[in-house]
Amino acid sequence: MNAPEKTVDQAPLVLRQDAGGVVTLTLNRGERLNPLSQAMIAALHSQLDAVAADATARVVVLAAAGKGFCAGHDLKEMRAHPDEAWQRALFDQCARMMLAITRMPQPVIARVHGIATAAGCQLVSMCDLAVAADSARFAVSGVNFGLFCSTPAVGLSRNLGRKNAMEMLLTGEFIDAATAKERGLVNRVARPGDVDLEIGRLTASIASKSPVAISMGKRMFYEQLERGLADAYALASATMACNMMAADAQEGVDAFLQKRAPVWSGK
Repeated sequence: MNAPEKTVDQAPLVLRQDAGGVVTLTLNRGERLNPLSQAMIAALHSQLDAVAADATARVVVLAAAGKGFCAGHDLKEMRAHPDEAWQRALFDQCARMMLAITRMPQPVIARVHGIATAAGCQLVSMCDLAVAADSARFAVSGVNFGLFCSTPAVGLSRNLGRKNAMEMLLTGEFIDAATAKERGLVNRVARPGDVDLEIGRLTASIASKSPVAISMGKRMFYEQLERGLADAYALASATMACNMMAADAQEGVDAFLQKRAPVWSGK
């Protein structure tokens, strides 16, 4: 007797694929534009934590199944819980997941196609890098439904200039991929068939570098952003001195002076 076929709802919410140090995490509710429900947030956070603890993982690509990247929070789920405590728990849970992206040692690259709206646009903004198909569109559209996108505003305002961020937040209007690149929300834009090629170039470049330097540098980058100028320099100086004590840094300098390729130990 054949085993029953898995239904869509039984399929994993987030898929993981590993290849040569590159981990691809794929949001797997494409038929619904991958909404950030409580379950999806928990599943993604769990996968991010697992990758963060994996020493073989060098770069993370955050992708999505279906015709779009992510349409934001699950509005049906939100309306089914009209009490403020539940709503606060949802947004706190989502904030912890978003922070996990910036706190993990590996760089995270958003692979964007279709639409990225509201918390989906927030998710793009919280990734370290982003590559978008030229047909992709971005919006923080909650204001159209009477709900200002306050949590997406945190990531958006740290990517775009203030007036560009406020225009998106106040109007809820879409911007195209070219505009998103011009304003700093994404790094690269490519034809849909070339998106993976662009991501491959980025992942190959990052994976060729010392994992110690990458993880220390990423941590320093986000910490210094929230400090005043003098404190930022103090943190950067301490990080560079500590980095210089690492075996990888000493190997890298020696390799440069000896005109050879470095051999990273990850220490």
